[in-house]
Amino acid sequence: MKLTRSAGYALVAVGHIAREGQSQPILAKTVAKQYKIPLDYLLKILQQLVRADILNSIRGPRGGFLLARPTSKISVLHIIEAVDGPFISDPVLCSSKSDNNFNRRLVAVYQQASRQAAHILTQATMAGLAPAGRKTKKTRR
Repeated sequence: MKLTRSAGYALVAVGHIAREGQSQPILAKTVAKQYKIPLDYLLKILQQLVRADILNSIRGPRGGFLLARPTSKISVLHIIEAVDGPFISDPVLCSSKSDNNFNRRLVAVYQQASRQAAHILTQATMAGLAPAGRKTKKTRR
């Protein structure tokens, strides 16, 4: 499994918005600057996340991006698929007919591994990965 750059940026952006955007929208340029993501590229990714109902976009001077649903309802898999499309696909094997049993077994193993990975990524939500910003207690010295 390989995570694309777009999916990685999407995960980082949603994580940031989940932590910091509880009370006010987060500007795309803030995320882009903090994580060194090209702004135009990030804006395209954020729009994909809006279309997938992961984020809401608010226009205007007080605008930005907010989560469209609770963090417990946003999985890592949902974010990846919003940007990259379906996670599970059939492997591309050569079209040789010489060993169909081998090909069928290989496809079955690949599909099983993909289903298990998809299950794990579905269970991982932003609630567990990016809890809302907490104020840390200052210790006295």
